[in-house]
Amino acid sequence: MNKVKLAIVYYSAYGTNHAMAEVAEQAAKALGAEVRLRKVQETAPQAVIDTVAPWKEFQQKTAGVAVATPDDLVWANAMLFSAPTRFGTVASQMRAFIDTLGPIWQQGHLNNKAVSMMTSAQNLHGGQETTTTGMYTTFAHWGSIIVPPGFTDGVMFKGRGNPYGASNNMGPIDEEVKDIIGYQTKRLVEVAGKLAA
Repeated sequence: MNKVKLAIVYYSAYGTNHAMAEVAEQAAKALGAEVRLRKVQETAPQAVIDTVAPWKEFQQKTAGVAVATPDDLVWANAMLFSAPTRFGTVASQMRAFIDTLGPIWQQGHLNNKAVSMMTSAQNLHGGQETTTTGMYTTFAHWGSIIVPPGFTDGVMFKGRGNPYGASNNMGPIDEEVKDIIGYQTKRLVEVAGKLAA
């Protein structure tokens, strides 16, 4: 398999999507991929964050994680995004990052790159599937190669699997979801390696 350079770009307010991104990072590195784990810039006012203790604590905990830039996606030949759903669509912090990518999209730096999406919500039917497929619409505009996990492995037929991408409720990630994230990452890395051939 050709060398895969995977950019994992996430937004997380309380830690769920950060944890999902770390599971994907470990899975990709185990497959020999080079990985950049990046968070998107927080856009909520600091005065608001300071009033919500878990949000502020997580912000401080991950202060050392590098902030995503368009250059990270130029560097990559595979991209994995992870962000929570907000009222059935992706969190505004991720959309704000997406809106900075016009120049590299115009230069063709996003087309023909393998891409996939993960998400979370407070409850099981909190909009995960619409959030994921909504991001796939964005990726289609880029001309990227969308790589969903599909129902292509036994792990995807467990209770938490869906064909669009890994999803989790708020809070700890159980072994079933970790297996799904691992499989989704494996499929993305394998497809990216074939595209790079």
